[in-house]
Amino acid sequence: MDWSLIALTVIVLVVAFALYMLYRINELRGSGTSALLRELPADDGRAWRHGVVRYDDNALEYFRLRRVLPGPQRLVLRQVVTVSGRRSPTACEADFLDDSIVILELADRDGEFELALDSGGVTAFQSWLESRPSQRAQRRYRDD
Repeated sequence: MDWSLIALTVIVLVVAFALYMLYRINELRGSGTSALLRELPADDGRAWRHGVVRYDDNALEYFRLRRVLPGPQRLVLRQVVTVSGRRSPTACEADFLDDSIVILELADRDGEFELALDSGGVTAFQSWLESRPSQRAQRRYRDD
């Protein structure tokens, strides 16, 4: 096989991959709320992943920006997520997190994690969470 053909194929694949990643980042940034997420336990200031969160009726979808695979990296169900606290960035995290960032300490069926959002993002998250139906609420249908 001709080496120039192999080199051209590799170049085309690299360019196609770069264009796909640029498209993905552009598409995600325009359609959700910027956020950082990290799974716990984690060392102070480490393991934060940049991404975008989107809300629907029953779940929060977290899309990691540098992930190649389509679809959300983490799906947080509204009925099972709990907020265990909130905090400001630590001294180590202040290098890359702004003072206006709020870090929410959360847990769901998949374990504990932290979600870092700006004040508008925290308001959106709290509104989404507080608007969930009560676990006691049940739909009742009448037979007519």
